Amino acid sequence: ATGFTTRSDIGPARDANDPVDDRHAPPGKRTVGDQMKKNQAADDDDEDLNDTNYDEFNGYAGSLFSSGPYEKDDEEADAIYAALDKRMDERRKERREQREKEEIEKYRMERPKIQQQFSDLKRKLAEVTEEEWLSIPEVGDARNKRQRNPRYEKLTPVPDSFFAKHLQTGENHTSVDPRQTQFGGLNTPYPGGLNTPYPGGMTPGLMTPGTGELDMRKIGQARNTLMDMRLSQVSDSVSGQTVVDPKGYLTDLNSMIPTHGGDINDIKKARLLLKSVRETNPHHPPAWIASARLEEVTGKLQVARNLIMKGTEMCPKSEDVWLEAARLQPGDTAKAVVAQAVRHLPQSVRIYIRAAELETDIRAKKRVLRKALEHVPNSVRLWKAAVELEEPEDARIMLSRAVECCPTSVELWLALARLETYENARKVLNKARENIPTDRHIWITAAKLEEANGNTQMVEKIIDRAITSLRANGVEINREQWIQDAEECDRAGSVATCQAVMRAVIGIGIEEEDRKHTWMEDADSCVAHNALECARAIYAYALQVFPSKKSVWLRAAYFEKNHGTRESLEALLQRAVAHCPKAEVLWLMGAKSKWLAGDVPAARSILALAFQANPNSEEIWLAAVKLESENNEYERARRLLAKARSSAPTARVFMKSVKLEWVLGNIAAAQELCEEALKHYEDFPKLWMMKGQIEEQGELMEKAREAYNQGLKKCPHSTPLWLLLSRLEEKIGQLTRARAILEKSRLKNPKNPGLWLESVRLEYRAGLKNIANTLMAKALQECPSSGILWSEAVFLEARPQRKTKSVDALKKCEHDPHVLLAVAKLFWSERKITKAREWFHRTVKIDSDLGDAWAFFYKFELQHGTEEQQEEVRKRCENAEPRHGELWCTVSKDIANWQRKIGEILVLVAARIKNTF
Repeated sequence: ATGFTTRSDIGPARDANDPVDDRHAPPGKRTVGDQMKKNQAADDDDEDLNDTNYDEFNGYAGSLFSSGPYEKDDEEADAIYAALDKRMDERRKERREQREKEEIEKYRMERPKIQQQFSDLKRKLAEVTEEEWLSIPEVGDARNKRQRNPRYEKLTPVPDSFFAKHLQTGENHTSVDPRQTQFGGLNTPYPGGLNTPYPGGMTPGLMTPGTGELDMRKIGQARNTLMDMRLSQVSDSVSGQTVVDPKGYLTDLNSMIPTHGGDINDIKKARLLLKSVRETNPHHPPAWIASARLEEVTGKLQVARNLIMKGTEMCPKSEDVWLEAARLQPGDTAKAVVAQAVRHLPQSVRIYIRAAELETDIRAKKRVLRKALEHVPNSVRLWKAAVELEEPEDARIMLSRAVECCPTSVELWLALARLETYENARKVLNKARENIPTDRHIWITAAKLEEANGNTQMVEKIIDRAITSLRANGVEINREQWIQDAEECDRAGSVATCQAVMRAVIGIGIEEEDRKHTWMEDADSCVAHNALECARAIYAYALQVFPSKKSVWLRAAYFEKNHGTRESLEALLQRAVAHCPKAEVLWLMGAKSKWLAGDVPAARSILALAFQANPNSEEIWLAAVKLESENNEYERARRLLAKARSSAPTARVFMKSVKLEWVLGNIAAAQELCEEALKHYEDFPKLWMMKGQIEEQGELMEKAREAYNQGLKKCPHSTPLWLLLSRLEEKIGQLTRARAILEKSRLKNPKNPGLWLESVRLEYRAGLKNIANTLMAKALQECPSSGILWSEAVFLEARPQRKTKSVDALKKCEHDPHVLLAVAKLFWSERKITKAREWFHRTVKIDSDLGDAWAFFYKFELQHGTEEQQEEVRKRCENAEPRHGELWCTVSKDIANWQRKIGEILVLVAARIKNTF
């Protein structure tokens, strides 16, 4: 045969995984598949000289000679051919481009764009009038109404009355044709027919004979009857208690579902394992308890009870098994189990306590506990449980017996001492000390007892003896524990005991160089725990040890100012200035306290003493001037300032001199003093500001501008000066110049949030909101942690984006008062009153010196708070004495308001605030 190939021609078939004939082939060539891959790779390297890859003009697609070497003459030849091709292409270029252009035009003529097709119509649109345009109908939605407004299909249950009504109206036949009965098979003798002797659709009462009416009420009754039958079948009575409550059957279904979350197989394994433990070691109590709990968890309560009762037989001396049995058994059975347990374990306190818990009647509980105390008279737990049930008189008698049986229980001794009279309590505590010489509570209670009965001189002695006695008995004095006891005494009102304990233990276990630091921390901790007497005692002791430390006196003075009375503060400050006469701040605090109390002569005398101790002190000079000017003694204030300028000339003294003349209306004297001051202190920016503001007040804008510009040459880093000059230009209407001034200020003072903020506000006031937003973005890039910028950025956003912006602000500056204030205002604008109030509280707590926060808070309470809340904010503001804040300073530094008190300024600032955020 010819024309076909047989297996003998091509050799036997080989699988890819068959080994090759070469027994010693290297790895990667040991199977037929490896050899085939190698051969394919070799074939791929050769040129493709197939007929399908041949073209008459170009020859083969690949280069015939690509495998040959590429020499220099080949490179020259290629360059010549390339140059020729380029030349030929240039000769034909014009004709080719012309031809392409004609082809495109022809194509556009045949197939014009839609835009070109309608161009003539679009030109005619210019002629359409406004009325014609408005009369063009709207393009409606071509879909039908159901497609446009898809709704979920609603299925409403039909009431029984509907069925009943339609049964009556649609009734035609009241009898059945006999032939239907004969041939239709309606009346069959077999179950499953319609009229069968079994419960079915045509039972007596459901279909009234002859009428065909369906009584829905009776169907419901039948259903209830059927449910009752089922319930009665599954109900099970155990010890007189029905397991299934027929009425609450459905609601109690949850209790019937096993509460375990494990797999059934795991439970079976656990059950088998515990069974083997019980069988191998039947006297091992945990095995019985674990088995009972497993059955309880799986819902088999009776099996659990049976198991645990068997466990009590096998382990009659195990307290845990008996307690578990009492827990699993119901009421009376549990009492019987506990009674049985007591017979086996008459010394078990826990079983007696359990027996008392099972009793509901108080007398029965007392009887059980008294019986228990007969068997176990030295159990503190039993005595405490028994005493708690008694009246005070009976409890005292019981406790006197209890301390005899349990002489080492501190609680019982102290309880007895509390119930006894003063004389007897002293005897009880003395006995307690003899029996328990190592417990500090007895000593502290004795000190409190003496203090309560007026023997305060004994308190110190008792505490000192306590420390000595406890050390003698080898007890380590734990300072923290004693301080805690002192705080408890403070809370209980035993001030003398608390102070005595503090004095006794405050210095124990502290290195000498750490004393001051540690004591100040202890005092702060006591204040935080509201133990003010403890803190006072610590400060008193610290001042005895460090009488010349100004910082300790200051801390003590601030403590008295915040938590004490005016008298206690003044007494402390008198001692303070005696020990630290060079501490100006202590003198000033004393003078201020007297002045606030209305005692101006005393304040003057304190300042006079301060002058003697600190001659030529700027602070004391200025305090004296303020005291006189606040009390309308302007001539005295002038004389003091003149004296200060001659004896202690400083920039601040000159500034206050100018300010006094300015507020009193002596503008010429103020300007003269200002010029004199600038000769000496030309680098003090506040003098330049005052000079400019005085000129501005007199409407002399050119002079004001000149003053500000001179000031900026001397003080280029003064932000308020730049702001005043910019606002002056804006006021005149020179917006471009104001913008240029602010840009120049930002170049000289980079990363200055105040200048960036003014730039943003300038654009916003000019109505250029886009530029304002751009500037704000740049500002936040340069000052990413500036709270004042973030707070402004929140309200530059549109309302929906403000919340997101506030979250970003809080991430960047979590504890900045401006950001917290912005969040409070945000909640206020959204009418979330409670949250807004909470954030206002946070703001004033974190920075009580920010007047704007107090003003917004007060305005908020005026609108949404009660009179008490408004008054509370006002008082807190007066105590905080804020000095900073943009709005606050605008009002407080206004010449017209120079004699206003903090509360008055608060009202004025709040009145200026508008709810436009």
